[in-house]
Amino acid sequence: MRGDLSAKSRKMAQRLRSLIRKKCVAMPGAFNAGTARLVEQAGFDAVYVSGAGLSNATGGVPDIGLLSRDEVALLGGYVAAAVDIPALVDADTGFGDCGLTVKRFVRAGIAAMQIEDQVPAKRCGHLGGKRLVSADAMVKRIVSAARGRGSGNFVIVGRTDARAVEGFDQAVRRAEKYLEAGADVIFPEAMQSGEEFAEFARRVKAPLLANMTEFGKSPLLTIEELSEMGYRIVIFPQTAFRIGMKAQEIALRELLESGTQKALVGKMQTRDELYALLKYRP
Repeated sequence: MRGDLSAKSRKMAQRLRSLIRKKCVAMPGAFNAGTARLVEQAGFDAVYVSGAGLSNATGGVPDIGLLSRDEVALLGGYVAAAVDIPALVDADTGFGDCGLTVKRFVRAGIAAMQIEDQVPAKRCGHLGGKRLVSADAMVKRIVSAARGRGSGNFVIVGRTDARAVEGFDQAVRRAEKYLEAGADVIFPEAMQSGEEFAEFARRVKAPLLANMTEFGKSPLLTIEELSEMGYRIVIFPQTAFRIGMKAQEIALRELLESGTQKALVGKMQTRDELYALLKYRP
């Protein structure tokens, strides 16, 4: 058991707030603690834990809100405990009582939480067929989350999926309401062009998060481009997962066909490299 990591959560939340005041923070996605250590080792200032990553890698299920609050707090907590950089964890639609979710995440050492305005049976933000709760219902989620953190520094990211459902202007209107309710950062999901990312930043005066997921509706812009527009967080939720899955697929096919892994050894992380990553000295 890791115990209560509330002090770490407060420290990492304050660090994240300080970072986004100074620059645009890149957050690669980690679907487990080992990958999070790689993110930290590579030199990134923070790590993102996506619901898709946890669902796909751990549950072997699609990103449709099937994991529970307890499961996400546990898995996200493993990530937060393994690194000394802030962890932003995707809480989907908040798991009902958003205030309770914040309290659970704080105890797990997590610095920040993302909640969205879809109905609880959510869908991946870059798929069609999404359905939203009302703006007022989402405001209640954010208010609950803000009450849950009390006087702490825990960072609340309010995501709106309205662009694909109600249109760009309504996404802006919802974002403004979410800021008033207590969101610290706004995440406009599935912007469809660089011009839309820029226009959203012009109209919504707040720290903004951009999602650079592959194979989605948004163009793959650079951190520098998004920073110049005014974005303060850029997430790459599934990049490491997709690279890793494809590499494993190729390796397993080679193993099946050849009956040995000899040709793969040069492409592997070595035992010594793993132990160094884990800070383990046998």
